[in-house]
Amino acid sequence: MKDERGLYYYPSPGNPRVRMYVREGEGTIWFRLWSADDPELWRQHDWVPYGAILKAAEMYTGRAFDPRRAYDIEVARALLDAGE
Repeated sequence: MKDERGLYYYPSPGNPRVRMYVREGEGTIWFRLWSADDPELWRQHDWVPYGAILKAAEMYTGRAFDPRRAYDIEVARALLDAGE
């Protein structure tokens, strides 16, 4: 999907109030989270390269939030390839 911020998908399909935006640049895919319930999130957190997400995922030990599921590289690639 696409809006004025760019291409996005829903990292939690049951919650359309949260969107994950994706873009390509500098040889990688970048992610940025937006939430209708937390407008400051967009302003406070910039674009994150996928490599940084992989490093964070290595340290992940919790169960409530899995970075690899929220920052889904396959969904991002498909979205970028489709230009949709």
